[in-house]
Amino acid sequence: MMVEAFDFFHVGRILFGNGRSQELGEFVRLWGQRVLLVTNAGQVGDGGLVDRVVEILEHVGVTVHCFRQRGEPNVEDVEAASRLASDHRCDGVVALGGGSAIDTGKAVAGLMTNGGSVLDYMEVIGRGQKLTRSAAPWIAVPTTAGTGAEVTRNAVIGCPEKKFKASLRSERLLPQLALIDPTLAVDVPRSVTARSGMDALCQLIESYTSNRAQPLTDGLALQGIELAARALPKVVAAGDDLESRGKMALAALISGITLTNVGLGAVHGFAAPAGANYPIPHGTVCARLLPPVIRANVAALQTESPSHPYLARYARIGRALTGANGSDDQVIEAGIEFLTNLVDDLQIPPLREFGLTPGGFPELVALARKASSMRYNPVTLPDDALLEILRQAH
Repeated sequence: MMVEAFDFFHVGRILFGNGRSQELGEFVRLWGQRVLLVTNAGQVGDGGLVDRVVEILEHVGVTVHCFRQRGEPNVEDVEAASRLASDHRCDGVVALGGGSAIDTGKAVAGLMTNGGSVLDYMEVIGRGQKLTRSAAPWIAVPTTAGTGAEVTRNAVIGCPEKKFKASLRSERLLPQLALIDPTLAVDVPRSVTARSGMDALCQLIESYTSNRAQPLTDGLALQGIELAARALPKVVAAGDDLESRGKMALAALISGITLTNVGLGAVHGFAAPAGANYPIPHGTVCARLLPPVIRANVAALQTESPSHPYLARYARIGRALTGANGSDDQVIEAGIEFLTNLVDDLQIPPLREFGLTPGGFPELVALARKASSMRYNPVTLPDDALLEILRQAH
């Protein structure tokens, strides 16, 4: 069978390992003397991680200006952080924290060299202009194992006025360096570890079943699924389990590599408008929607053809999750059951706890259809199937 053409995007360099955050200063000082630190990992003066990172940077003669990202980023956050970077004539950006901080830092780095407003470049809700210049130098330092934003070429930004989250997307946004130190996640709350980890697992599964799936990402995604399935319950149970922290950090890193190359699917198609319209953490949306989306996709694929090639992909996912044997149908069902039980065991709350009611389902379905991730779902789902997904997650 002929191998189809594909593109593969990647960051300039990845540093991975316990304690490697201590190497941050030697890279940042190559850019200049002033850096914007975008973080949601705490605040200056609390004696925590942010202070330790500031100390590392100041030790090599870098002046640090800090922007604290609160919650998931929106247009106003990016604009405010960009003004701060401009006012202090920053030479680059360090994004420290979860996906929210990294996406904000990524967007700011892009605006520092391309100018204008973030809405000039955003998909769906913005003007969709192309970035013509490489982003300012920036380094991603994740403190959670979830979004994989440290190696993606998009920044997800919310716009409350338009009830939507959309991406600023370009290979020019990839960082010069992704620095992954699993020890930085040791103090992350259990609930954040759980929902972030489910986001990573969801991204791996959706990458593997994307209609743009390709050879380089397929092997990575399956490896990541196996890592996350084994490590996530352990690291939620014991946050100081460094072996499991390392495996989850690697799974999240892989998920970012795969999604930035092949896209995602219906779970993330829903996640964009759900997160913009309700106070639902992104990982919670992904966790609750993942099992019903898989079930809906499998049913639709079986209707198209009992031997549809993507059914074999879902079977391989089931085996990676559970190690089960049996027919493809049996293993697919075992995989869905595994994910359903995992979400419950991790105590991920249902979506109704965040104000989503059945009356809001039709609007959410209509908004989800506009999301870029929907185009990569392995099969087109009708509205009744999308409504049923929300009912099951509710």
